[in-house]
Amino acid sequence: MTASDSSLSTEVALGPPDTEQRIGTDLVATVGCPVVAVAGRIIPAERIERSLEPQACIPAYYLEALGRAGAVGVMLLPRAAVEEAATELMARFDGLVLTGGEDVDPAAYGEEPVPETYGFHAGIDAWEAALYRAAVALDRPVLAICRGHQLLNVIHGGTLDQHITGEPGRVAHGIPLGGGGSDVLMAVEPDSRLADALGGELAPVVRCHHHQSVAEVGEGLRVTARAPDGTVEGFEPEGDAWVVSVQWHPEDSAMRDAVQQRLFDSFARACKARRP
Repeated sequence: MTASDSSLSTEVALGPPDTEQRIGTDLVATVGCPVVAVAGRIIPAERIERSLEPQACIPAYYLEALGRAGAVGVMLLPRAAVEEAATELMARFDGLVLTGGEDVDPAAYGEEPVPETYGFHAGIDAWEAALYRAAVALDRPVLAICRGHQLLNVIHGGTLDQHITGEPGRVAHGIPLGGGGSDVLMAVEPDSRLADALGGELAPVVRCHHHQSVAEVGEGLRVTARAPDGTVEGFEPEGDAWVVSVQWHPEDSAMRDAVQQRLFDSFARACKARRP
């Protein structure tokens, strides 16, 4: 049995955003709104039609979801400053979003890369880890998504399964780099920060496109969501820090799924409430 024909798969076909009714993209940020640091990416010129230069970018869905929540996202380039400047830089923001992207360097969790592992960069991992540690130390809320979720697990001493696509017994988790996503029914733990952020929804249908997953869970992390095949799709650290980490992509469906938008709404409220 492969991931594509697994009986565990729970396809609910949310469909692409342009074919579904959208909640609306009107931004509601106003005076005094939270300003959030968002991890950005550099896209080589050859990957963008008619581009002559590399481009700094964030998928617009992240910024739109933050905007609907009443926050403004500001992109930080990979390695925007020396790691020692992370605390000073994060002090200027109300929160941090660690976004999806290329794989985490396997050396960070003591492994050699398998052929399917791609795009890893130890310097970018170290920079985003410094931002995360600074945000937690400053009591700034953190929302980690996909790659960000995997990076947090590694920061806490956990490991990753480097390629789950096609493994027997796995549900379809989608394929990154344009390979398409999958809609998967999650089981969320009650009495978790994630459940609260989702408005109490314990069985959300979410959009996944990842080929790696958490293997050994990092120290001090509580698993808060799993896919039907047992894949760890959510966790949060023990303690009072507002950190929510998910493997799926809530920004992909937040414009048409109020449950996923609530995750950004809750994050924005936490950013505003925890201002010094």
